Amino acid sequence: MLAVYTRPYAPRRPQVCLDETSRQLLAEVTPPRPVAPGRPARQDYEYQRHGVCNVFLVCEPLRGWRDVTVSQRRTRIDWAHCIKDLLDVHYPNAEQIVLVQDNLEHPHPASLDEAFAPAEAKRLADRLELHSTPSTAAG
Repeated sequence: MLAVYTRPYAPRRPQVCLDETSRQLLAEVTPPRPVAPGRPARQDYEYQRHGVCNVFLVCEPLRGWRDVTVSQRRTRIDWAHCIKDLLDVHYPNAEQIVLVQDNLEHPHPASLDEAFAPAEAKRLADRLELHSTPSTAAG
């Protein structure tokens, strides 16, 4: 991994990092009261749960760029659509993306095959150089 991280900046082969997390969606029950002369702002602790969402964060540290995509779930198909957006919207002129991501069960080219027609999946996969961060081994 260190050899990948120490590569020089290459605009045609940018190094992009991808991570994901789920977040609980919360709403306030009582709206906060704003600050007023002689009275501090007040906010109630009570909230309502409104499910969860998945957040994909992609960033290119050497360029100082980042983007966030929110999806309802974290599935192989959601990952594939995040990758398509990365390649076609954010990096349409890049020859290949050097993608560094967690060592999870779904981030690999087979996910592209499930989400897209074979020719489209191959086109996208050919523009990726995938690297997974090492998993922590006990012992």
